[in-house]
Amino acid sequence: NSRGFGFVKVDGLEEDIFIPANAMNNAMHKDTVMVKLNPSSRGKRQEGEVVKIIKRGMDGIVGTYQSVKGYGFVIPDDKKIADDIFISSGDSMGAVTGHKVVVKITKPAGQKRKNPEGKIIEILGHIDDPGVDILSIIRQFNLPTDFPEDVMKQTESIPNVIDPEEAKKREDLRDVTMVTIDGEDAKDLDDAVSVEVLENGNYKLGVYIADVSHYVKEGSAMDKEAQLRGTSVYFADRVIPMLPPEISNGVCSLTPDSDKLAFSAIIQVDMDGSITGYRFEKTVIRTKVRGIYSEVNELFKGTATQDLLDKYKPVMKGLMTAREMASITKERSRRNGTMELESNEPKFILNEDGICIDVQPRQTGESEQMIEQLMVTANQAAAKLAEKEHLPFVYRVHENPKSLKIETLIELVSSLGLDFSGIKKENPSTAEFAAILDQAVGTPAQKIVSYQILRTMEKARYATDPLGHFGLALADYCHYPSPIRRYPDTAIHRILTAFVNKKGKNYINEHYATYAQDSATNSSEAEVKALVAERSAEDCYMAEYMTQHIGEQFDGIISGVTNRGLFVQLTNSVEGFVPIDTFVDSEFEFDGMMTQVDRLTGDKLTIGMPIRIQVVAADVSSGRIDFMPASEVGKITKENK
Repeated sequence: NSRGFGFVKVDGLEEDIFIPANAMNNAMHKDTVMVKLNPSSRGKRQEGEVVKIIKRGMDGIVGTYQSVKGYGFVIPDDKKIADDIFISSGDSMGAVTGHKVVVKITKPAGQKRKNPEGKIIEILGHIDDPGVDILSIIRQFNLPTDFPEDVMKQTESIPNVIDPEEAKKREDLRDVTMVTIDGEDAKDLDDAVSVEVLENGNYKLGVYIADVSHYVKEGSAMDKEAQLRGTSVYFADRVIPMLPPEISNGVCSLTPDSDKLAFSAIIQVDMDGSITGYRFEKTVIRTKVRGIYSEVNELFKGTATQDLLDKYKPVMKGLMTAREMASITKERSRRNGTMELESNEPKFILNEDGICIDVQPRQTGESEQMIEQLMVTANQAAAKLAEKEHLPFVYRVHENPKSLKIETLIELVSSLGLDFSGIKKENPSTAEFAAILDQAVGTPAQKIVSYQILRTMEKARYATDPLGHFGLALADYCHYPSPIRRYPDTAIHRILTAFVNKKGKNYINEHYATYAQDSATNSSEAEVKALVAERSAEDCYMAEYMTQHIGEQFDGIISGVTNRGLFVQLTNSVEGFVPIDTFVDSEFEFDGMMTQVDRLTGDKLTIGMPIRIQVVAADVSSGRIDFMPASEVGKITKENK
C-alpha cells in the first residue's frame, strides 16, 4: 500500500495477512515472503511480520525520472511501491527529468537508507511522447512483446497450408456452408459457424474452431510460451498476442475458400433452446464467406446494399437460421435468470500519431449478440461432455456471491425503495438478482443497481471442478472457441482431442490431471494481469483525450461515492473524480455506502444522479482525471434530494 503497510496472500487462507509498516522489513509489492504470525492478533484480522524475502517480485520498476544535482530519483508508476528510488549519477543512463524509465533495485531501503537504490536499465522515452504511456504499462506488467528465438524457429517450420495426409484422417466438412463473422480489422479468424433446421424441427449448430492444438504441440517451446502468456492482451493501438501472428493470422486463420484443419462441435438444440445432443470431431473445413459484424447487422436490419446481399447470398439461409436459433437460446437464458447488466466498455479513436482524439461507448449489434449465443452453446456442450465423461478439464466458473456482499446489496436496494424480499442471503439464484435488476430498468436507479450487482458478484476464474457459472445461470460452462488467444481453450482442445482419439480414460487422467490444474491456475493469474493492464491503458487513453478538453463542461452520472468525493462517468464512458470540498457553502458527510448528504440543507449526492461537471485536470501518465461541479450546478437542486 502507498502508505507503507501491506498484505500477504497465502494459498489456502481465505483472508490475507496484514503486515504493519514497521514489520515489512524491506519487502516490496509482489515479493514472495516468509511471514511470522503475531499470536496476539488472533480472533481479529491476522497480523504478521516479514522475516524473509524468498523472491523479489519485480525485475524492473517503471517510473518517472527526476534529476537532482548530481543524482536523481525514480517515482514509481505503481503507487503500491511507497518509496521513490534513489539513482546515483553513474546509474542514470543519461536520463533527464521527465523520462519514463525502467529501474532495477540494487539495494533495498534499510536503517541507514530511507529510499531503495537502483540503476536505470531502460529509457522508454519522455513522459509527453505519444505511446510512452502504453509502453510503460507493458513494461510495468512485464508483458512479453517479442517471442523467444526457439519459438520463432518452430513457427518458421510450420507450413502455411494443411498437410493432405492429415486431412484424409479427418471428417471432411468442406461442403458444409459455413461463415466466419468478426470485426472489420480482425486477422485471426479462429471460428466459423453454420446452422440448419433438421427434419425433427431441431437446430443443428456447427461451431468450427481453428485446430490450434494440432500445430502447437504439447510441451513444445511455443506451447510453453503460450502457457506462460496465458492470454492475448489488447490495447487500442496494438495487441500482445499469445501466439505468433504467423500462426494466428496464417495457418490457423479460417480465411474463405481455403482448406483448414479444425476442431469442430456439432450440436443439436431443440425449439426450447436446450442442448439435446453433441459431438466433437477433428475436421477439415472450407469457409464460404468472410463475414463482418457491421455488414451482417445491415442484413438483419434490412438496410444492406445490393453488393452486401450478393456477398452474403451463399450463406444467407444459414445466417437467418442462426439468428432464429440465437433468439431462442437467448430467451431461454432470460427465463433462467441471466442478467443484462449495463456495459461501460469504451472504444478509443486514435489519430495517426497514436493520440486518443475521441472516446465512445462501444456498441454491439445483433450479429455480435448472435455469435455470443452460439459460442455460449458450444461452451456448454464442451463442459457437459467433460463432466459426463469425468475428464480432467478446465472449467470457467463463477461462484455464488458471498452473504456479506449480498447484505450490502440488500441495504442499497432497500434504500432505493425496491422490493428485495425475493433474494436469499445464502446461495441466491441468478434469477433473484435478475428480478431486482428488472425492477430498476428504465428508472434512475438502473445504473446504481447494475453497478452494485457487479460489485456483489465474485470474479469469474478457471478451475478443474465444474462449479457452475452464476452470472450465466449455467451448471456447465467452459471456454472452448478461442485457442488462438486464450490458453484454457487450447488446453481444452488438447484434452478433448485425446478423448476423440480414444486414448482411454486412464491415459487421459494420468496425462492431463496436473496439466489441467496448472492451466487453470496460470490462466486465472494471467487473465487478471491482462485485465489490470488493459484497464490501466484505458485510463491513460481517457486522460489523454480529456487533456484536450480542460475547462469544458459535460453532463455525467455519479458512478461512485467515497468519503473524499464522487466519481462521475460521462456519456462517452470517461470517468473522473470530483473532490467533495469543491462544493462550496456545503458540509457534506458520507453515509458509508453510496450518498453524500449536506448537513446544512439535506441535499444529497448519490450514485446514479445526473450532474454537470467541468474538466479541471488530466494526467496521462497516471490516468487520473479531475472534475469539479460546473458553476451553474454548484448547488444541488431540490429535485435531486
